[in-house]
Amino acid sequence: MLSVLRNRTYRHLFTAQVVALVGTGLATVALSLLAYDLAGGSASAVLGTALAIKMVAYVGMAPLISAFADRIPRRALLVTMDLVRAGVALTLPFVTDVWQVYILIFLLQGASAVFTPTFQATIPEVVPDEDDYTHALSLSRLAYDLESLFSPALAAALLSLVAYNWLFTGTAAGFVASGVLVVSVLLPKPRPVERTGGVYAKAAFGTRLFLATPRLRALLALDFVVAAVGAMVLVNTVVLVRDTLDRSAGDVSLALGAYGAGSMIVALLLPRVLGRLGDRTLMLPAAFAMTGALALLATVLGGGVLSWPLLLAAWLIIGAATSAILTPGGRLLRRSAAAPDLPAAFAAQFSLTHACWLVTYPLAGWLAARAGLAVSAAVLTAIALAAAAVAVRLWPRTDPAELTHFHPDLPGDHPHLADVPGRSHRHTFHIDALHHRWPAHTPVRERSAASYAAGRRTASIRTPSADPSAGPAGRRD
Repeated sequence: MLSVLRNRTYRHLFTAQVVALVGTGLATVALSLLAYDLAGGSASAVLGTALAIKMVAYVGMAPLISAFADRIPRRALLVTMDLVRAGVALTLPFVTDVWQVYILIFLLQGASAVFTPTFQATIPEVVPDEDDYTHALSLSRLAYDLESLFSPALAAALLSLVAYNWLFTGTAAGFVASGVLVVSVLLPKPRPVERTGGVYAKAAFGTRLFLATPRLRALLALDFVVAAVGAMVLVNTVVLVRDTLDRSAGDVSLALGAYGAGSMIVALLLPRVLGRLGDRTLMLPAAFAMTGALALLATVLGGGVLSWPLLLAAWLIIGAATSAILTPGGRLLRRSAAAPDLPAAFAAQFSLTHACWLVTYPLAGWLAARAGLAVSAAVLTAIALAAAAVAVRLWPRTDPAELTHFHPDLPGDHPHLADVPGRSHRHTFHIDALHHRWPAHTPVRERSAASYAAGRRTASIRTPSADPSAGPAGRRD
């Protein structure tokens, strides 16, 4: 897995991701303490509102910036967002009112909503080899999991030496270090994309690409499974450990650690497993495994016999299944979009995924508070099961990269049809400016011309050389 770090550009980008994550982890702890200083007993409400603002920023900002992503050098965009986040972190210790926190959190998370999809879309071009890219995705997953374990411990150690306000300085230092690392390498320049319509149409392109591609629709359903089951873990673990099991506050960290450990184990094994099984064969069973673990928990809670080992085992399974779904997602995006459209595709996934969490986070907490943990787990299980079934339905068993399709709307002398007998041909298929719909499963030659005249138009994509697996463009900034 570590062999991918021999790539200097990726090594610097991965290190930038790690130091930025550590800074974000410190900010999470410091923000909790700041909210308590400002609001006292209402700190939970402040943090809940801040979390909602974070999700709104994620859902709204990522697609918007994708409308301009092909015009802005990636290195300049990434560094600017790091500097914005560093500036916000340095400002937070000086706030005196809760409303100021909300504004700064929106700016901070809005910058993250721009940075993260742009960063994710750059990696496939920096690491063009499929196996190396899988290793890169696994390392990224490990970084997220290790941050969730390491940052709170680091924050605790620092708080024994300095006031919590200094944690924001550590956050800013992490973002500045991330920016310096990004500046130290040359990144592929964004490729110009021709799209019709105004800003709204351009911002919506990534979402349209997602909803028009069967495997990406399935990925969205799987993301909803993760959000439904994960919300139970992240929102209700503290109540399960402290109230239901009557255990110490330290055991909350152990329970969440079991969740993280399951994720890390799968991230380490994933490159080898994916090489043997493939994405669909791994991701769909993982969705049902995590749903089954939550269903067992709901049953046990209903009977009132939850045990500590059972909770740890359930969280371990859910963490492992989460990693098995989220980590290969980048491979599906890379396969489903041409290189110029990758920023839009990653921005759409970032936005749509967080929209799922925006639904499940409050649902998990509200149901647990009003109807009890057993009902909360049961409802989230039902949602996850339905989403998993939808994913199976949407993701074709046979999902080739190349598809035969027909172009009834293009003139015969169009460059896309050069050297093609008739209007049908077969090559790697993506949704793009020329190709608005996924072709039907029925071979083109078996479909009548009347069906096309009725408006059932299909679309193709660029030639195979436009596939992102062909490698990054030679232009650098």
